[in-house]
Amino acid sequence: MIRRTAHDTLMRLAKGFPVLAITGPRQSGKTTLAKSAFPAKPYLTLEDPDTRLLAENDPRGLLASYPDGLILDEAQRAPQIFSYLQGVVDNHLVPGKYILTGSQQFGLLSGITQSLAGRVGMVQLLPFAMDELLAAGILPKDADRLMSYGMYPPLYDRDLAPADWFPAYINTYIERDVRQLVNVRDLSAFQRFLKMCAARCGQLLNLSSLASDCGISHNTATAWISVLEASYIIFLLRPHFSNFNKRLVKTPKLYFFDTGLAAWLLGIKEQGQIAFHAQRGALFENLVITEFLKGRYNRGQQPDLYFWRDSRGLEVDLLLDDGSSLTPVEIKSGQTIAADSLTSLKKWCELSGSTDRPAMLVYGGNKELANGKIAIIPWRKLATLPAPKKNGK
Repeated sequence: MIRRTAHDTLMRLAKGFPVLAITGPRQSGKTTLAKSAFPAKPYLTLEDPDTRLLAENDPRGLLASYPDGLILDEAQRAPQIFSYLQGVVDNHLVPGKYILTGSQQFGLLSGITQSLAGRVGMVQLLPFAMDELLAAGILPKDADRLMSYGMYPPLYDRDLAPADWFPAYINTYIERDVRQLVNVRDLSAFQRFLKMCAARCGQLLNLSSLASDCGISHNTATAWISVLEASYIIFLLRPHFSNFNKRLVKTPKLYFFDTGLAAWLLGIKEQGQIAFHAQRGALFENLVITEFLKGRYNRGQQPDLYFWRDSRGLEVDLLLDDGSSLTPVEIKSGQTIAADSLTSLKKWCELSGSTDRPAMLVYGGNKELANGKIAIIPWRKLATLPAPKKNGK
């Protein structure tokens, strides 16, 4: 079993919170993490109809049957249980007593917000990160391989090809999550919407254009984007609003939590197809940004990731906000550093007055270089970067 970086975060939170919640996409390893971190705790899943019926009809009785706590999988399937959990933990505060998991942000987080605010330590678990694959000795040496394969655990735990696994994953996702969150009458339209989102990976989100191309209304597109966010299929990278000039773009950019899923939706069925694909640069950018995102989530930090772009097209792909400073990151998929590769970073540093602070360029090559204060990082180096610091600590 591949050890998860979030394990240490979970154990740290278990010292202070009576309830722990692990949320993330389906098949990201939430149940495995919970069971490995707390092997002595009983395990129940609310995907089981009988258990769910008991949780709905007699939540007090269910909790009383497990006086020392338990792992409750897919807890959002019986939202009324959150109120009873509140009463139990308030009457007898025991750190790390209950472990909840869930694959839907809406259900799990709304239940926590309404009934368990201040009592829950949260861990958001995404598919494997590069440091986890490196520690296990299975990090691919080829970026195209990693982008086309993705990092969902089943693809590394079993003998499965992405072209076989992703179709089943999407069908299961639609059946389980989409139907619970929104009334999708035309499943083919929703699948088309998913594919059109993949085609816009790394682009500014234009809901009107997306709706038009899919033959749906603007309101429907807005609702479906929210569903994809809530179930950890996509995330929106927000622009940073620091007033370095007055003509900033304020529209978010769309990315997928897993490049393998995005690649499959783009029609990429094997590694060899990605090298000359029009979306290769966008997928590489997606890969790098999700690595920074995973690093922060795995350590229990807020992501605080942004991009910056003005109306003239000057753009920095990623800004890392560490509380006291911003670190700009430019991302280039090529293995050669072109003469103009550093232009955006240098311009941003001039505008922001941060010319004496570090900046970073992550590229598709293998050599670690430097240009003044700009560190030029090969993509595999992301697996060994130090943990992000917050507020200089």
